[in-house]
Amino acid sequence: MPSSTISTLSRQLETIPARAKASLSPGTMRDVLDSIPDPRKRRGIRYGLTGILALALCAVLAGAKSFAEIAEWAADTGRGPLAKSGITVPHVTTIQRVLAKVDGDAFDTAFGAWVIAQVKPKVIAIDGKEVRGAKNGGGDRVHLMAAVDHGTGTVLGQVSIGVKTNEIPCFEDLLDTFKTLAGVIVTMDALHTQRAHAEYLIKRGGHFIMTVKGNQPTLHSQLKKLPWKGVPAGNKQSYKKNGRTGSRSIKVVTVDAGILFPHAAQAAQVVRRSRKITGKKWSQETVYIITSLPAETTSAKDLNTMVRGHWTIENRLHWVRDVVFLEDKSMVRTGNAPRLMASLRNLALSLYRIARIDNIAKATRHTARSAHRALKMARIRPLPATLH
Repeated sequence: MPSSTISTLSRQLETIPARAKASLSPGTMRDVLDSIPDPRKRRGIRYGLTGILALALCAVLAGAKSFAEIAEWAADTGRGPLAKSGITVPHVTTIQRVLAKVDGDAFDTAFGAWVIAQVKPKVIAIDGKEVRGAKNGGGDRVHLMAAVDHGTGTVLGQVSIGVKTNEIPCFEDLLDTFKTLAGVIVTMDALHTQRAHAEYLIKRGGHFIMTVKGNQPTLHSQLKKLPWKGVPAGNKQSYKKNGRTGSRSIKVVTVDAGILFPHAAQAAQVVRRSRKITGKKWSQETVYIITSLPAETTSAKDLNTMVRGHWTIENRLHWVRDVVFLEDKSMVRTGNAPRLMASLRNLALSLYRIARIDNIAKATRHTARSAHRALKMARIRPLPATLH
């Protein structure tokens, strides 16, 4: 079998453990690419959308940060291997024009479903991020909200936040892309501590862990007044990371109907202490948590771990997109281009995470040194000649 962007399932990336391979279905990646609707009129199409998406994904896996870099990778590095796969490399203007028109919702929904099938998430984090470089003088902001698996750091879904709205109304839009939420635990920041969100999750068979701050003043006051001094510490976790050392201790109580929040089963007080490893001054913050998870199934340690795990979305998605792919410095602004580039980065990150690769910067440098590495990582079957 020839090495290609569209490698068969039996030649999936060798670094993927056996248990990860077992969850993959034949032809899945090809099927997903084929399912993305082509925004162009059928007449006069010379380059198939599937092939353009395949080369774009490979280029981003190799570290491409813009449509221009995608075109350069395809023309200079990937042209030969892509040709062996039956993919003809278009001119840069064609790549830019086509990708800028791709339906971002369709792309994210399709690949989100594919990733969900691979990792089978149990705990997911929801949070938003603005693509700062996508704004210009009279342009609209580009704000995206994503769902990330705590365990693997893979991206499970993404939606665009409209200019005249915010993340709250889009919460259900994002989770509606999941076929099921039965047994899934969703963590979120204080912005999403909304009664409607709690009702939605419970109705779909899921659970919530919400941070309570000033946007819910009555609830925050109730939690703050609970007799925490008489509650023994349930769990304490220490850490050293990114030049800081600290700890998170948690106290948990069962709540009754007096707490003014639907489906609340437990409340928690989390005390965070941290300082620079080389410093002496400690900073301390106390936050309150509300959750639908009952005490019989969720210990203080479990809850502390999941509360801390919410930062997965910041540390393993937003930070990587900004630092490795320089997303906030990206000047891609045409049409759906900023959204699609973010979606391609999400998919590239997810492919690396599924392969148990955590150092994304090192992985993109390694992949960039050989076109065949990007082609192999993409794991997509060869395209029929009629699509090229």
